[in-house]
Amino acid sequence: MTTISMPRAVLTLALAAGATLAPAAGLSAQGSQDQAITAALNDAYTKFRTLQEGKNADYIPALAKVDSKIYGIALVTAAGKVYTAGDVKSEVSIQSISKVFTLAKVIEEQGPEAIEKTIGVDATGMRFNSIVSVEFSQKALGGPEMNSLVNPGAIATTSMVKGGTRDEIWKSLLGFYSDFAGRPLSVNEEVFESEAATNQRNKAIGALMYAYGYIKENPDQATDIYTEQCSVSANAKDLAMMAATLATGGKNPVTGKQVMAAKNVPYVLSVMATAGLYDDSGKWLYHTGLPAKSGVGGGIIAVAPGKFGIAVISPPLDDAGNSVRAQKAIRMIVERLGANPYQVRPN
Repeated sequence: MTTISMPRAVLTLALAAGATLAPAAGLSAQGSQDQAITAALNDAYTKFRTLQEGKNADYIPALAKVDSKIYGIALVTAAGKVYTAGDVKSEVSIQSISKVFTLAKVIEEQGPEAIEKTIGVDATGMRFNSIVSVEFSQKALGGPEMNSLVNPGAIATTSMVKGGTRDEIWKSLLGFYSDFAGRPLSVNEEVFESEAATNQRNKAIGALMYAYGYIKENPDQATDIYTEQCSVSANAKDLAMMAATLATGGKNPVTGKQVMAAKNVPYVLSVMATAGLYDDSGKWLYHTGLPAKSGVGGGIIAVAPGKFGIAVISPPLDDAGNSVRAQKAIRMIVERLGANPYQVRPN
């Protein structure tokens, strides 16, 4: 494997849409960028391929059975260039990554104020399925002080998606996800059935959110649709494409479709930055500077605005519910590519 050496600040510019890169060692600008990104992905894949840390989520029986050896990395640039390493064909259920795109859907339909006033946009600092966080928000803080990326806020956000019937709501939501991915996505029925049979806590959360007025009607339907959205299957390339669509102002960089309004994307990214990796969100942002979202199916997406979207799938999780390999791989790649927006190097 040959690694092309170049200043990270220069590569960062090259990743931006429309930017140019001075040729290095006789290579074209595009060739330099290609080799640098490819080397970063391959090196991260190789370094963490034999890592044995973490374990599959087992509170949903179907997730415990997923092959823990699945490990794939994909990066899609703002120009629509796709880079991959490892297994990018195997699909997993996206789980909580779905929350990002349901949030985007509601913001598209009703505007950012609807989310801020109904649910809130603050990190809870508690577990993703915490009931205490609902009580604390209601009793101690006196209002919507949650966010759409933890289960209570996510179920309430799903309840806000427009549609006359459950089928209408679901088709609209799944179509929106598919536009982000650039291909039709589908539900892993085994995961959906397994999750629906074990989602008593989420049903309780839905009922509590209804009791406090966050959900206006039919909390059971909202919980059921939320469970189905978590069961949507995707591979690493799909997830990277979804992240890249956010990175390019809501326009899918491969299909060219404007999936959501560019003006609404910053609202989604800001919540990802503060609450995307559950109660370890601060640690993640501290090391990468990138908005991200994890799912207990083993995926993590991260967004470098104006530059690229990246995704890694690896099912074994840490205690916070985040993929161990995915965190390490993305962190390494972000460092190699100089993609942390807070990291400004003096001239």
